[in-house]
Amino acid sequence: MPPMPSVLFVCVHNAGRSQMAAGWLAHLAGDRVQVRSAGSAPREQVNPVAVDAMREVGIDISAERPKLLTADAVEASDVIITMGCGDACPILPGKRYEDWKLDDPAGQGIDAVRVIRNERSRPGCGVKVNERRLPC
Repeated sequence: MPPMPSVLFVCVHNAGRSQMAAGWLAHLAGDRVQVRSAGSAPREQVNPVAVDAMREVGIDISAERPKLLTADAVEASDVIITMGCGDACPILPGKRYEDWKLDDPAGQGIDAVRVIRNERSRPGCGVKVNERRLPC
């Protein structure tokens, strides 16, 4: 059996976009995909409005904590999905990268964060990893 595919979601603060995307994929894929998230300049806590927005769709990310992006996390991942981290994201050969253009939810109200949440409500759905498509 091939190893479990892994996806790393990266944004600057690892407090909103990447946490919501990781929450979605973990919810949808269960134990079929290893899901990570990190940030180039992580905040101290996940954006509470992002937590509320995800709770509205039955996904609890309240226990998550922003993590610093490391080369080890990139190395351990099959697919790296970036969301505005620019040059701070290490690029390693042999990895698949996608860059998602999503607004930063920092400082935004719940209505704006819902829009961001819904833009990628099925993160990783159908992304090819190790010759397999991620579950939807």
